[in-house]
Amino acid sequence: MLTIRPFEIEDRDEALLARTELDADDFDFLLGYSFRRGFDEYLDQLAAHEQGLGIPDGWVPSALWGAFVDGELVGRTCIRFELNDHLMQVSGHIGYGVRPAYRRRGYATEILRLSMEQLALRGIEKALVTCDEQNTASARTIEANGGVLENVIQVGEERTMRFWVPTS
Repeated sequence: MLTIRPFEIEDRDEALLARTELDADDFDFLLGYSFRRGFDEYLDQLAAHEQGLGIPDGWVPSALWGAFVDGELVGRTCIRFELNDHLMQVSGHIGYGVRPAYRRRGYATEILRLSMEQLALRGIEKALVTCDEQNTASARTIEANGGVLENVIQVGEERTMRFWVPTS
């Protein structure tokens, strides 16, 4: 059974390993992490961002949580509680990723579903979820959660599919 929750200090080694694994995919597993500050300070930063405190310019209140199966870190989700202009175009309410060793097991679909539940708890009735036009696996994940394609937009050289997904 997959669960999502805030990262804890005990998750440090696996989270840093996942960050390294997903660098090859050009996926920022630990958004805003810096070795200089360390993991415990990073956890404080995440908790503050979830409460809307200390948010950098261009960011919005959000939760960056790990996705776990039987204590194993299989992926993560970033749940954004608001949208700014950039997020409205290319990133949406939720950004999720699954570690390479755990792909093709339905974890992405479950991470997205549980993330949608968190938005519903905050009164958000539908969420924008996006993916690169070439990422058919992510498009299927979004559609499996009820996502309806609104459009495909061109931003720079990338074409982004924009889906609206009901949260309940």
